Amino acid sequence: MKIKSFLAKPFASYVYKGIRKGMHTAVADQENILKMLIKTGRNTEYGKQHGLGQVGSYDEFRQAVPVLDYEQMRPFIDMIKEGKHNVLWKGRPIYFAKTSGTTSGTKYIPITKDSISNHINSARNALLCYMAETGNSLFANGKMIFLSGSPVLERVSDIPTGRLSGIVNHHIPRYLRTNQLPSYETNCIEDWETKLNRIVDETINKDMTLISGIPPWMQMYFDELNKRTGKKIKDIFPHFSVMVYGGVNFDPYKAKLFDSIGKKVDGIETFPASEGFFAFQDSQEQEGLLLNTDSGIFFEFVPAAEIHQENPTRLSLRDVKVGENYALIINSNAGLWGYNIGDTVKFVSVDPYRLVVTGRTKHFISAFGEHVIGEEVEYSLLKAAEEENIHIREFTVAPFVSEDAGRSYHEWFIEFENKPDNLEAFARKLDDNLRKKNVYYDDLITGNILKPLKLTPVRRNGFIDYMKSIGKLGGQNKVPRLSNDRKIADLLAGFEE
Repeated sequence: MKIKSFLAKPFASYVYKGIRKGMHTAVADQENILKMLIKTGRNTEYGKQHGLGQVGSYDEFRQAVPVLDYEQMRPFIDMIKEGKHNVLWKGRPIYFAKTSGTTSGTKYIPITKDSISNHINSARNALLCYMAETGNSLFANGKMIFLSGSPVLERVSDIPTGRLSGIVNHHIPRYLRTNQLPSYETNCIEDWETKLNRIVDETINKDMTLISGIPPWMQMYFDELNKRTGKKIKDIFPHFSVMVYGGVNFDPYKAKLFDSIGKKVDGIETFPASEGFFAFQDSQEQEGLLLNTDSGIFFEFVPAAEIHQENPTRLSLRDVKVGENYALIINSNAGLWGYNIGDTVKFVSVDPYRLVVTGRTKHFISAFGEHVIGEEVEYSLLKAAEEENIHIREFTVAPFVSEDAGRSYHEWFIEFENKPDNLEAFARKLDDNLRKKNVYYDDLITGNILKPLKLTPVRRNGFIDYMKSIGKLGGQNKVPRLSNDRKIADLLAGFEE
């Protein structure tokens, strides 16, 4: 056993015991974090405007702090950009995480001296929990690749600014630097296709043991390796044993990824965002991701159906229930207050608190009152694909609203790895699965308001070409599963089979 894996084992055991202990103190930890946030926040510009100095309980906190989105928080971000201190949190942020919003343009999310450890330690803890539970520490001896954004940072109001993955790259521990690929120079390449080719050049003859990234971009990496060598990934990297992923639901990509690898490898799912690292898979045996309850973030949960109401119900961790769909709201030591991150989650366990990500609050279809969500379309597609032994590369769904005598319908754009023998029969299965999953959609079909869905096959690499055409190929970008309009659908028209 080499020195890195040898030293990692006792450290992993130590951290794992602490995390397991924290499972039993989650509610108390959350209450302590709220007290800390209020104590610091009352001396900020935000705290003064919202009366945090008079807040002493969670009920009072809910009254004082509204649920907001980035547009509503923007005036405070602008104050920070103007050079002001103590605006959302004490002092000034040490970074801005730059991210693209669907409605807000570029967002600048503050990362503070207090909050940076949430991003760094949570990723580390996910790996250490895996080591402790499985006993597999040998991957620490090989090369690890993190398919991420460029680490090059610009300055906004003298604050280093860039993609979160690029910021985190600057904080990778020194002892892992010798294991990390690609090189810094390659990571700085902005054009994804150029970068991908350089990554393959640098890794194709290395002993890769861990590969991390968003599933569709990992698939592109595997495809390029296969194209160059004609081999499965297991034959190129015989010691590859761990895949770390997040950003999108892994299940639609799983079959194709494992087929490319040539064997099943262990996976570690994570739930990171520019606003914080919220949860990670702590067990290979248990369903769901362990909520990060003691890392500077106080979580709130709004029933998903109420998120667009003026005064929605807001619950702390103590009051959540298994199986309910919630919009995730955060308050953090990055200076985010009542912030709606746009993701919906569902708890699969409350002892400990484990959840799954079910979709996006803005990614749904309700053009006809059906309110179809990401979890439902993913379930419907995966069930049909498994029954037909079909592999899916990518997909998205949009409504078609008929303006003449014809009925409206949902249109599914799917890029198949292997197409069904009978597309019409496959579409019927999809439609039946969704009808069973969503009673409102079923009622609309039964009532002849909607026609059964239309399936539109997308040509090979069509989604990649689409993402390239809008300047969002690679990095942390992903295709929305659902849209309530035809913007994406109309652009995809040029990429159909």
